[in-house]
Amino acid sequence: MTMTDGVILVATGMGYVDLAVQCLATIRETNPGLAVDLFTDLPDAPGVDGFDQVHPVPGAHPRVKLDCFARARFDRVLFLDCDTLVLAPFGDLFDLADRFPLAVAHDVRRRMDLIREGGHETPYAFPQMNSGVMLYRNDAEMAAFFAEWKRRYDEGGGERDQPVLKDLLWESDLRFYVLPPEFNLRRVTMLDAWEPLDAVPTIVHSHRLLQHLRGRGARVRTLDDLRRLERIALEEEWRADGAGAPWRR
Repeated sequence: MTMTDGVILVATGMGYVDLAVQCLATIRETNPGLAVDLFTDLPDAPGVDGFDQVHPVPGAHPRVKLDCFARARFDRVLFLDCDTLVLAPFGDLFDLADRFPLAVAHDVRRRMDLIREGGHETPYAFPQMNSGVMLYRNDAEMAAFFAEWKRRYDEGGGERDQPVLKDLLWESDLRFYVLPPEFNLRRVTMLDAWEPLDAVPTIVHSHRLLQHLRGRGARVRTLDDLRRLERIALEEEWRADGAGAPWRR
């Protein structure tokens, strides 16, 4: 039986829907023919008709994406947060789902206490995973995993879903794969250090793409704008970091 592949995004509110439409344009350019669906509370918003199918979100809480994962209509699903840009074809990325039910990338800022949070005190080398880019097999095993993730998230009453995800992965026997950084590129300035044969930058995932929604600056639309802002922020952070270490610049 032929497996169906597709991308889903979840967007509530006009600002996030607008970002989802922006992400969709980059997927269409780099991966023509790949199905892309949207879960949203604004099915008639401008640009939404560009998605292959539009589905209603089943709730209104800040992490409603947890309710949408198992509702995807595809067998192999790539979930993307709205603050992403796709720079290259996905190639055989979806084939990972044949071997691993879930594929995610490490979170960044791993020296930060926020990224260490969770019910289990795990080794430094087992940080939180970033839930903004996830490839998964849409089957009963993952449906049960997502349901438990949502149950614990509701029970904990927190704002972030990633501490619960970390705990579940630590406890679970679920086979999961850690994606290379080019599939969840959180720091565009990493490209300054990469050589041409190191990697193919594929998915950029940056909170700066939604900084205008948080009152932190103008709308960012391009990779060049991201790189410029990140270089400024990078220098500021190194100057502010007072920790002595061999890697200090």
